[in-house]
Amino acid sequence: LGDITTCRHANAALPFERKGEGSGQVVRSRCRHVCSMRELLEGILLLACIWCCYHGAGLQLQGDFTIYGMFPIHNADATIQTTPHMADCAQGAANKYGYHLVQALRYTVEEINNGTQTGRLLPGITLGYQVYDTCSLPASVLATVDLLAQQYDRAGVGPQAVALIGPDSSSYAFTPAAALGSYLLPEISYEASNELLSNKNIYPAFFRTIPSDKNQVHAMIEILVRFNWTWIVLLGSDNSYGLQGMQSLSTELSDSNICIAYQAVIPSLTDRTRQSLRDMVKKIIKTKVNTIVVFSSKRIVSGFFPFVIEYNVTGKVWIGTEDWSVATLVSGIPGISSIGTVIGVSIKYTPFSGFRDFEKQSVSKLKDISMSHNSSEMRVPCVQNTDLYTMATQNYSLEEYDISSFFNVHKAVYAVAQALRQVLNCDSAECQKTQIQPWQIFQHLKHVRFSVRNTLVYFDENGDPPTGYDIVTWIWQNKTWSLRVVGTFTPDPPDLQLDPSQIQWRGDTSDIAAVPVSQCSPECPFGQSKLQVGQHKCCFKCMPCPVSTFLNNTGSTSCQPCKRNQWSPAQSEECLNREVLYLPWEAPLAFALLVLVALTLLLTLGTTLVFLLKLNTPVVKSAGGRTCLLMLLSLSAACCSTLAHFGVPSQLSCLFQKSFFILSFTVCLACVTIRSFQVVCIFKWSSKLPRFYETWAKNRGPEIFILVIFTAEFLISVLSVTLDPPLPSENYDFYHDSIILECTNIMSPGAFVEITFMSLLSLLCFCLSYIGKNLPANYNESKCITFSLMVYIMSWISVFTVYTVNRGILAIALEVTAVLSSVLGILGGYFLPKVYIILLKPQMNTIAHFQNCIQMYTMTKQ
Repeated sequence: LGDITTCRHANAALPFERKGEGSGQVVRSRCRHVCSMRELLEGILLLACIWCCYHGAGLQLQGDFTIYGMFPIHNADATIQTTPHMADCAQGAANKYGYHLVQALRYTVEEINNGTQTGRLLPGITLGYQVYDTCSLPASVLATVDLLAQQYDRAGVGPQAVALIGPDSSSYAFTPAAALGSYLLPEISYEASNELLSNKNIYPAFFRTIPSDKNQVHAMIEILVRFNWTWIVLLGSDNSYGLQGMQSLSTELSDSNICIAYQAVIPSLTDRTRQSLRDMVKKIIKTKVNTIVVFSSKRIVSGFFPFVIEYNVTGKVWIGTEDWSVATLVSGIPGISSIGTVIGVSIKYTPFSGFRDFEKQSVSKLKDISMSHNSSEMRVPCVQNTDLYTMATQNYSLEEYDISSFFNVHKAVYAVAQALRQVLNCDSAECQKTQIQPWQIFQHLKHVRFSVRNTLVYFDENGDPPTGYDIVTWIWQNKTWSLRVVGTFTPDPPDLQLDPSQIQWRGDTSDIAAVPVSQCSPECPFGQSKLQVGQHKCCFKCMPCPVSTFLNNTGSTSCQPCKRNQWSPAQSEECLNREVLYLPWEAPLAFALLVLVALTLLLTLGTTLVFLLKLNTPVVKSAGGRTCLLMLLSLSAACCSTLAHFGVPSQLSCLFQKSFFILSFTVCLACVTIRSFQVVCIFKWSSKLPRFYETWAKNRGPEIFILVIFTAEFLISVLSVTLDPPLPSENYDFYHDSIILECTNIMSPGAFVEITFMSLLSLLCFCLSYIGKNLPANYNESKCITFSLMVYIMSWISVFTVYTVNRGILAIALEVTAVLSSVLGILGGYFLPKVYIILLKPQMNTIAHFQNCIQMYTMTKQ
């Protein structure tokens, strides 16, 4: 074909002429070689005519310009043999659908010639047609060879060929699209939808008025996605239409999370393929799939469904292509109403008014044509001996949805006429009759844009029409078949509009059933992820999402983590905001604690005032004198440290929370320790160490001890705060559902040393107070101190125990309570009994009373 193109272009001197190799002599030599191709093609036609019969009247119409047509007027595929052979198309079964397609061509040409719609489109010009019967694949090849031979007939004076309309099948369209594309002779198919035909590098002059299968594939996938049918069987016919469509579907389905349980190619029905078709149906039954996608031509699938009926396959959903879902060749199969629900993609329906009347009125005209034409006029009688008059007398019914394809023929012829009008420079009055070349029609055909019967017609850069589809379903009423439009699909952008309530769902045992489910595994509920089982991603088991993760869709295999400030329980479909844990000032618990803090502080300050006023009385002197004031001030400071636990932690509050309490309470413990030591030395160790206490007291031992203890604790606190300062932080780890607003480094090494030092001091104080528990009544506060220290120790043991398991508001409240308990313990055990004597028992606040108590204690020890 490359050589043919070179010679043709060289002779015609076209602007896109292929450059020769070497000198002009090489080009002329090649042209002489190519010119001999005409004789070769004529020889092929002659042999074909010998193989087939030569009878009957042909179908053609003379005109200034001829439109060729390829239509399936007969079906002769079954007569094809393995040896090179082509049967006469007239020997095949009559195809009423093909008959209507031819009539659509005739109707359109007559309408254009007569100007019955919008005036003369081609004034002074008449269109003619010449029809080939593409009853089989060899017939379409033979028709293509004839067209090529006519392109070589440069000396002919007959009508000029301007375009080819057809054929109906993608399989039949590849040969003419490739061969005629060498001459840029436009081919406009009304049903060939294979996506490969859009490749302009291979098929430069191919156009079509039916959408590409690429759009049909998208429509079928959208249907599957809409009903969540993820476990399907995919079947395709054994031809280019089915194989390419099945391949495109296989590629696209994986991106849509749809799995193919079983995939097979449907062969043409012959004696040798019957068992294969039966085995195919058995495997479909074995897969237990409820949705079956069949990308097939009507001719092949019509041989497959009888075996589906034979094995009583019922209750399935069949997704069909535009070729077979609206074809009566398939819907007319006996018993097919039992297979289940059929949802199909269909060419958009357009009313084709006047066509029915034309067919009714054309019977007499066809009779005249049949009697006036001689068979010898036909170049290839095998594919041109159709007697339409005989077919017209059969009164074939005109199915409603077949009209869509007939209208596609109508649009194709009008597209050629519009391009021809541009080439001939036609106006409303006349056209310039000139010799034209096919490439001129091709150039203008790419840019035509017109409206016919309120339908906009144009072609994109691939020669495809940017049209969508109707979504149809089969309706059965008393075994009567009909089609119902249930939705539409537009390709750009992809959009499926579908009304499921209009679909007649047919179950296994009833005509009305629920929407079938076709899934390998049921969808996981929200909050559960998929764990794939086996090789198919549609087969899985559901796994609950762990805590702090969520899953709010059913298509994911992994749970999504919640944001840092959110959480979720196990098996959750959404995240919740974490609760922020701190003790706000306005909380009822905080209010109660603040009242307790205020009362404790008032009580401490009140006691301090009483001791200050009665500083020189025996009770105050026996309690420690000025040391008591230091103890009460340290208790007041410890009480104030509780305020750092309220509200959102800050850098200052974190600094005072622990260190300020430890420092202040350490001073109090040091004073209590000194007081306990003094009493024990006087009453217990005086005989063993007679001068120890006097020497210790004269050398300011108590003051030095308190200063050393305070200084040591202060240095530890300063080092701890300096090296590892406590800062406000948000703890996300302790609770999965809460955020703890706290201070960092609460249990840092420095804080641990602070607490250890204070604990050792507390232990020493407790031991000394326990030793002095049997002293005289006026000096016997040791019992109360021992009890107070036990309350203090137990309170903080409780705090540390709870802190390991709880960091919430109650833990904060418990820590505040522990501080107040420590303060109230010392206050109640050491100071309040003395306040009682000072205020209510002044007779006991005398030197004589104290001396009497000491004498009685001495007498009891003797």
